[in-house]
Amino acid sequence: MPAAHRHARHLPAFILLALTDGPLHGHAIRGALHARFTDFKGDPGAIYRTLQALDAAGEVTAHWDTGTRGPARKIYELTPLGWERLGFWETDIRQRLGFLQGFLDGYAKVRRSGRS
Repeated sequence: MPAAHRHARHLPAFILLALTDGPLHGHAIRGALHARFTDFKGDPGAIYRTLQALDAAGEVTAHWDTGTRGPARKIYELTPLGWERLGFWETDIRQRLGFLQGFLDGYAKVRRSGRS
């Protein structure tokens, strides 16, 4: 499975987490994701589509920054609902980690038994 597809399910969580440090524009969000998750291979288009969905869901707000040199940039910021949604993602990811750990433990047992 390509790396970008592995991130797709949790991309909203990753973006919300990146915004906990403060408001960012799309390109800076991508940079924050690369800094936080070294092997992150997120497609820029997927990041912007996810930002649009988060905005539509009320989890982030966006405004245009026209006060800098160059083209205007859309700045995204967490809303109270976005902060709340982070709690959902924590629960979801902890549950998935438990399932994955169960798989790893089960597979390690099979390997120790010499059946791999």
